[in-house]
Amino acid sequence: MLSTDAFDYDLPLSSIAQHPAEPRDACRLLVLHRRDASLSHHLFRDLPDLLQPGDLLVLNDTQVIPARLHVRKLPGGGKAEILLLTQQEQERDWEAWIGGAGMTEGRRFEVTDGFGGIILAVLLDGRRLIRFDAPVSEWLERCGEMPLPPYIHEPLLDPSDYQTVYARRAGSAAAPTAGLHFTPQLLERVRASGIGIVTTTLHVGLDTFAPVKEDDPRRHPIHTEWCQLDSVAAEQIRAARRQGHRVVAVGTTSVRTLETSARQAGQGEIVAPFAGPTDLYILPGFSFRVVDGMLTNFHLPRSTLLMLVSAFAGRESVLHAYAIAQEAGYRFYSFGDAMLIL
Repeated sequence: MLSTDAFDYDLPLSSIAQHPAEPRDACRLLVLHRRDASLSHHLFRDLPDLLQPGDLLVLNDTQVIPARLHVRKLPGGGKAEILLLTQQEQERDWEAWIGGAGMTEGRRFEVTDGFGGIILAVLLDGRRLIRFDAPVSEWLERCGEMPLPPYIHEPLLDPSDYQTVYARRAGSAAAPTAGLHFTPQLLERVRASGIGIVTTTLHVGLDTFAPVKEDDPRRHPIHTEWCQLDSVAAEQIRAARRQGHRVVAVGTTSVRTLETSARQAGQGEIVAPFAGPTDLYILPGFSFRVVDGMLTNFHLPRSTLLMLVSAFAGRESVLHAYAIAQEAGYRFYSFGDAMLIL
């Protein structure tokens, strides 16, 4: 029987990275081999030497938007904070988290002079369905701030630090952090080594950081995120597999996208093109159909992401690797070091 307590571990605050490595690919990389649980220590820039020609890296090209807005309540003028989570079918409508009293259905707010919105509905856990007076995308660069995970307490010196170098499709409230370690130069070395690169998209929501509060993680309400695997990427993945090469997902978001696309695949196919919301919840016992390797960061205790990684590599092996990483001084979480699981 699964227990959330089985995915708990202690981590001192000093191990939580507050800033990214400089340069990005200078961070450390712990390699875990699933066949025997062996570990080896490297730098992230060693990645081309740790993979094989023909392997296929799958990146998530989502772009983090400046999703944090400081607003004024109307009437009254009191302050509140809005964190955009998911855009709805109607372009002006968003699901958002709102901090501040009195933000009830029908309440208007102002983002800046001449632009604001209204609360359409009160949802769960501080969430609201809101409608802006116009598409908010036109105002974000001027009025929004880059959201950061709650465990990062130091200011972001450069907004691009919380963006992958290959981000191109705006829509995330959080970065796909395993990809933060890549530099343009490292991507070129990857290609020059005969390793393929393909992109998918998954727009990350803040629920990805939510701890599991249920004793049985299967009762945890899993978050839904929008993702896409297009036909070109799907064919590249199928071709790699036909030729006996490995598919290596960069980040848990890419894992979720790939394994979601596998659920759409027909007889004899590995993946199929897909675009839409995914509610895939990966726990130990899950049968992976696409992913042969995974690049990922070190995740929070009791989190769905730690459970996903444990489903891929085994809970005991993963927690042992985390303990070794702590002893060796690895940095944890979004701006921290990385793991390669093969």
